[in-house]
Amino acid sequence: MDGDDASVRLNKFIATTTGKSRREADNIIEQGRVTINGAPVELGRRVSQGDSVEIDRQKIERKTSYTYILLNKPTGYVCSRRKQGETPTVYSLLPQDLQDLKLVGRLDKDSSGAILLTDDGDFAFQMTHPKFYKVKYYKVRLNKDLEPLHQQMIGDFGVDLPDGKSKLGLERLSDDNRKGWTVVMSEGRNRQIRRTFMSLGYTVVKLHRTSFGPYSLGDIKSGSYQTVDMR
Repeated sequence: MDGDDASVRLNKFIATTTGKSRREADNIIEQGRVTINGAPVELGRRVSQGDSVEIDRQKIERKTSYTYILLNKPTGYVCSRRKQGETPTVYSLLPQDLQDLKLVGRLDKDSSGAILLTDDGDFAFQMTHPKFYKVKYYKVRLNKDLEPLHQQMIGDFGVDLPDGKSKLGLERLSDDNRKGWTVVMSEGRNRQIRRTFMSLGYTVVKLHRTSFGPYSLGDIKSGSYQTVDMR
């Protein structure tokens, strides 16, 4: 375990052993469902080598290996375990032995592209928490040409949204086309790209994420996935 005293924070231990997020781990601890060596614990506790950790009286062990999947999500699928009406979930694209993996970075139903799934909760935390600054690339097509002034507003100054300012990196996909753009961002707010353009009167008609941090789709076909290594 890490740290000078060969210990690790309890929420991180739970995340890495169960695949849960650190926030989920904190909730479980707060609910009094976790014990160390038979004794109830509180938030902030550390786990040392040899400690016996239980959740709901079930002992959990540190995993020795993890699975990391990069999926090329098609449009028309939701990033959820539950169907939304007749809309299928991305889990319908995976075999049974990968159904327990957790989503890392979501895309809405009408968007496509790179989605990560894993059973390593600490990896999921590092890929999604803003402090780790994971850059993501998207190919976006608008319903009409993006005016130069609006390009400058989005790229240089940012656009005010109800949940804060949104500033995106923009690069034209073609010199003779102002509808197609590469968008670069490190945040991950809900539908941020769509809402940014919508605030200026544009509709995103296609949104495809080509890379997430160090992971790029490459030649992975739509609806297919590859096992990747942690980087």
